[in-house]
Amino acid sequence: MAVQDEWRGHYGSVPFPLSVLDQSPISEGSVGADALRNSIDLAQHVEELGYVRYWIAEHHGTPMLASAAPEILIGAVAAATSRITVGSGGVMLPHYSPLKVAEVFSMLAALYPGRIDLGLGRAPGSDRETMFALQRDRRQASPDDFPEQLAELLAYLEDDFPDAHPLARLAALPGGPERPEVWLLGSSPQSAIWAGELGLPYVFADFINPAGAEIAQLYRDRFVPSRRRATPFVGVAVSVVCAEDDDEAQRLASSSRMAMTLLRQGQLIPVPPVETAVAFFEQHPPPTGRRAVVGSPASVRAGLEDVVAAYGADEAMVVTITHEHEARRRSYELVADVFR
Repeated sequence: MAVQDEWRGHYGSVPFPLSVLDQSPISEGSVGADALRNSIDLAQHVEELGYVRYWIAEHHGTPMLASAAPEILIGAVAAATSRITVGSGGVMLPHYSPLKVAEVFSMLAALYPGRIDLGLGRAPGSDRETMFALQRDRRQASPDDFPEQLAELLAYLEDDFPDAHPLARLAALPGGPERPEVWLLGSSPQSAIWAGELGLPYVFADFINPAGAEIAQLYRDRFVPSRRRATPFVGVAVSVVCAEDDDEAQRLASSSRMAMTLLRQGQLIPVPPVETAVAFFEQHPPPTGRRAVVGSPASVRAGLEDVVAAYGADEAMVVTITHEHEARRRSYELVADVFR
């Protein structure tokens, strides 16, 4: 792929390209506006480090993450950078009209040709109350019709409606002829099946479900070559915290671990300072069930290589949350350096 060639051209002989998934974390003592500005700063930083794509997540109704509208931050990040591919990781399609999503990403693709990805997910990115608040029609629950939504969205982007279809004229999108590259995101077998049958590239959220290696193989087994891709492409999104040594990395990682531990108990908090998190885990057992690659550069390289090998992945997407923005910048720096 061109992305892999670009990465290898930048770093020489490396096992896989690296990308970023940013959730715009809000640290205790700061506000969402700080998190959004930090995301733009981080995107500029990782572009210089040679990361090949920068994806922005979608989350709603939480004091921990500011990434409620990835399409807005995509535009700001793309404007502040010049080479890195920018996209959504992802747009949670059940909240939206497929036409609206197609129009928005058509415009982004027109403004930043060849640099826009449209990663799509089925999960709500929120709790039930927030999902209800996002609905336009609240008289009843929204239908579970993701496959139909996805098919309609692809028809707009690819101008693939039958001639007599009543929506065919709407495929003349405002950003034409530019289009984003469409990806499917997931953490379950069903998303892998859809991505394979539609011939789409697929990114698995290992940081949500670390048991995804068999699901990635299911995607490859179900892959049907299409106009979108001739061969399957697997990305894996992994939680990573890297520091100069293993002990410091574990300390830094305690902030996000505390926030996630309380989230599972129904408590929503900003990302706490390291000292607060370390004290918290002196009184509480550490979380289990999610994987994170945490440690020195050598430890992180070994851990990432193991995850990528297990998935047979073509690309690793690094998700890093720390309390201090400088620690997050440094983590991505160290990961890039160890793969030079």
